[in-house]
Amino acid sequence: MIKTEAWLWKNHASPLLLERQEKELPEPGDNQVLIENRAIGLNPVDWKLMAGLSAAWRPDQVPGVDGMGVISAVGRNVTHLRPGSRVMYHTDLRFDGSFARHTLVSADAPIAVPDLISDASAAALPCPGLTAWQAAHKVPNLAGEHVLVSGAGGAAGGLLTQLLIQAGAHVYVTASAIHHDRLRARGVIHAFDYRNASWQQALKEVLGGKPLYAAFDTVNQQSALSLAGLLGYYGHLVCIQDRIETAPLPAFTTSISLHEVALAAIHPYGTPAQWGKLRQGGEMMLQQMGRGELTLPPIQHIAFNDIPRSLEALKQNNDGIKYVAIL
Repeated sequence: MIKTEAWLWKNHASPLLLERQEKELPEPGDNQVLIENRAIGLNPVDWKLMAGLSAAWRPDQVPGVDGMGVISAVGRNVTHLRPGSRVMYHTDLRFDGSFARHTLVSADAPIAVPDLISDASAAALPCPGLTAWQAAHKVPNLAGEHVLVSGAGGAAGGLLTQLLIQAGAHVYVTASAIHHDRLRARGVIHAFDYRNASWQQALKEVLGGKPLYAAFDTVNQQSALSLAGLLGYYGHLVCIQDRIETAPLPAFTTSISLHEVALAAIHPYGTPAQWGKLRQGGEMMLQQMGRGELTLPPIQHIAFNDIPRSLEALKQNNDGIKYVAIL
């Protein structure tokens, strides 16, 4: 058994009620690796899981979906990873996560981190970055098409916006006004304040009567539903934060396609080939970050002891700041 210091969930929704304790971890299973964490990324999904998003959680679960560190041990079936390697990872939400000094993960999850990428930057990427990569790959033939990202001020929305621009799409976004200059500087054609009740009409005017080819929603189900009417024939509606249970438009009209993005579902349902493609996507994004072609949201370094307070701050105001605990 391995003893590690961790923040434990005590069946309370508030991040402030996490308790820091010593916890025993088993030795890595045949297809697992043990990672000694150097940096831990905080995400909105962390407090949402604590509030009951996952029915599988039990008291003393370790929260945290994102981390970065050095591999310290590998299971006997693991041949593609070596102790001492720097990696980032996204955790399986059914098991203990990254809010600890050590984390056990499936050998599928670690993604190699190049030397030119800092620990903090690597820890900030997995959940929003891999989600954005999956969302962008839901829609074919993006070059030259008009697309919308709803909620582009957040980490996932901001990274998705950049990937869509790289793919040659003409990108429009909604976000708080404080993010507009930054988004336009990255190549967004027009940014709309979602608080303005007439933003959809303003978008239609900017488009000059042309429909959208795709709309990517990072907010919630109701937000996604509100975008369906903006799409043209055979358009694509991509739900990142939630899903749409029934068709939002009458049959035999624009015949739009609905897409659901769920990064965490790759852990129980992904094939080895799908894992391989996801790792390649993560490696590509890290390389682009190193070349300055892909930009993360502003990162605020915190201490391991500050994880509960910072997660509570993120819960109260997700203003685009990315909190990363440095160990």
